[in-house]
Amino acid sequence: TNCLTAVWRLFKNLSEDQQRYEKQLIFEHPAFAKLCQQLLQDSRRMLRGDLVFSLHAVVNLGVPQNTLLVQTLVRVCQEKLNQLDNRCISVLATTLAGMDKDKNVSALQAGLQLLVEQRVPSIRDIFILQNLMKCMGKDAPVFLKKKLEMAVLREIDHLTFPNALRVFLALAAMNYCSVPILNACSKKIQESVHDAPFRQLILILDACYNLQYRNVELFSALADYVNSTAYLWDKRQIILFLSACEALGFQPSELMGVFAEKVTEDPEFLNLKNLLTVLRVYSRLNYVPRDQKHLFFETLHSCLDKYLPQISSTELLKAVYSLCVLGYLPHRALDELLQKDSRDELLADNLHKEQKEMMLHSVKACVELDSPSFMKPAFVLTEKFSSLVSLNLRKAREALIELLGDENMFRQNVLLPYKYRIDFEIKMDADRKKVLPVAATDDHADSSVQRLAFLFVPLSAFCVGTTHPRGKLAMKKRHLNKLGYHVILVLNKKFQELTNEDAVEFLKGKIYSENAFHFSEVTVQDNN
Repeated sequence: TNCLTAVWRLFKNLSEDQQRYEKQLIFEHPAFAKLCQQLLQDSRRMLRGDLVFSLHAVVNLGVPQNTLLVQTLVRVCQEKLNQLDNRCISVLATTLAGMDKDKNVSALQAGLQLLVEQRVPSIRDIFILQNLMKCMGKDAPVFLKKKLEMAVLREIDHLTFPNALRVFLALAAMNYCSVPILNACSKKIQESVHDAPFRQLILILDACYNLQYRNVELFSALADYVNSTAYLWDKRQIILFLSACEALGFQPSELMGVFAEKVTEDPEFLNLKNLLTVLRVYSRLNYVPRDQKHLFFETLHSCLDKYLPQISSTELLKAVYSLCVLGYLPHRALDELLQKDSRDELLADNLHKEQKEMMLHSVKACVELDSPSFMKPAFVLTEKFSSLVSLNLRKAREALIELLGDENMFRQNVLLPYKYRIDFEIKMDADRKKVLPVAATDDHADSSVQRLAFLFVPLSAFCVGTTHPRGKLAMKKRHLNKLGYHVILVLNKKFQELTNEDAVEFLKGKIYSENAFHFSEVTVQDNN
């Protein structure tokens, strides 16, 4: 056992290429065959710790699972399962997690799960607990996940930074969102974030995404750390971090500003894959540098033009769409995209066809509405509107009727040109003192009429922790402004929590207040 364990410890620290070479040498060495033969003969007489560590070493060195040696060790472990202490249980769980399912392995896993269920209440070692969480995995029954959660919560006050990281990632491996544990781990991580290697930062963000856990303070602490040490990181590492933030809907604005400067100073590092990632992140999070907006766009545009000869139609669509969402029109790339051959090639493939059609439609809308020559229309022809109101908008409809006195004072489910839909439309006089009946303003263009568009949107339409609109909503708001609407964004979840009286007062303030359109300045906390 000592010999095998020593070989494994040396072996695991080698690179992949070195491991392949050393593995061949180990397997061809005559002493290794003798060692395995002796292990096979003595397996039933071994101490529990020697048995478990031998299996762990043999499996991780790559001895095939269908060999007599591995299968015998698995069966002996099953026979001696009740004799194993907590440490041995942890090591065995780790070993089995890396093995393929077969008859013997499945039987041992089932027995181990029953044993873990019995032993969990007595385990006080947080390292063993997190390892069992990780190894039991997402397929563990809910009652076992709950037992492991309660065991960790008992020891939560003794949590160290390394163990906080491990527990955090173990919850993700188990696919179990325990908010009390995650919050406690988050505090520890924030306190010692400077001790975390870069890969751990990415794993933390990935875990938050998989668990649907949103903690703005944690995200901000990680982003501030990366921003303060940006000079230490490779630009590709920062792209990886920003991409993980984007998946969570979190906008690390300071870091994005710093990275935008790096892009404009040295764009040569942007290969096609990195360019597409940067475009996706900045467009979805709706971030444009304040000071060097034009230079940033021109740099990205220039990089995109460089890759036009080799870029696929789908990648070209994604790149152009991202720039258009931000309000920038890359003319050469647009010409290439909108050629008939490119469009036909895009839509010939049925994979994600609806999404591609939606993106193409948005690009065409941007070409028209974001063009410098576009003039705000005095009159917008609505194609069709429905009187049906979805369940989550009934409260708003009833509040508007109570406020305005008549349902003829507003429209609902209005469909505009470019397939934009607004939840409620209200028309007012030039001074925004009086709401006008819809019918009175329908048949003629009147520049003195002000049009209000109410959009009731989910929290996911904003960057996490703020009411800063994400890309698609920002584009829609911009285009509705171009069509002559004052856009009022309402967080539907918060609105539904209001009493009927408060809902009426809220809408009254939005309709008659001059500051009703500066909604993005409001901050909303959402810590899960």
